[in-house]
Amino acid sequence: MLDYSHLPRWLEVLLSEKFFNACVIHEEAKKNEKNVYCLDCCESICPHCLSPHRSHRLLQIRRYVYHDVIRLGDAEKLMDCALVQSYTTNSAKVVFLNQRPQTRPFRGSGNICITCDRGLQHPYIFCSLSCKLQHILRTAGGLSKYIFECKYLTLPEPGLDDGQMTPDSVLEPSGSFRTSSGSSGSGTTATAGGGIDCRTVACTATTEIVRKKRSSLSAFRAACRPIYSSVTEISVAMMNRRKGTPHRSPLY
Repeated sequence: MLDYSHLPRWLEVLLSEKFFNACVIHEEAKKNEKNVYCLDCCESICPHCLSPHRSHRLLQIRRYVYHDVIRLGDAEKLMDCALVQSYTTNSAKVVFLNQRPQTRPFRGSGNICITCDRGLQHPYIFCSLSCKLQHILRTAGGLSKYIFECKYLTLPEPGLDDGQMTPDSVLEPSGSFRTSSGSSGSGTTATAGGGIDCRTVACTATTEIVRKKRSSLSAFRAACRPIYSSVTEISVAMMNRRKGTPHRSPLY
């Protein structure tokens, strides 16, 4: 586990705070989940608590697959995010704050997180920000080169959303990466300035399942259509059938 005592105060609280709990101050209000983090006060707040913090550095926390994430653009203002796997979901690139528990060990032949052994796409080697920080503390001994001084951080426009992100995510294309200046390039190796984005078929599993369900439903309807038509035609034919001339027994 990450030793929080070696982290700046704002980062220590960010990685240990429990977000999306109901705000006790605005317990009766709607949308009172604490999904905003104030770096100056080192506390989580709900949207109704924003007024006293408007001039502070504010970071919106989002939730993806039941875990806390932040926008990659915000994370890069605070720390070095190179080689941390990022996702694109709801048209936003995000990274996980903390490592996620695994139900089974990774047995593939691809990349893995060098901190928690989670399977990753090439060329990523960290699954979350905390995994990278833990590795830096273990190998480099200090974070001064990797933590940036951010004097201004505000919430996204046009406003604060509920932070709930749908699982229609994909990894970024493997051929693109960001340099320290923020420009795009191509290749498979990372530079010291920013993360590399990869696309994988695995992260489009949800979309593929939906497509398969729709295809199965269409096939089912197509298969049933002739049967339904036949039954309808038979019913109409029976309803419209005219009686023939009645046959009577002869008179004696």
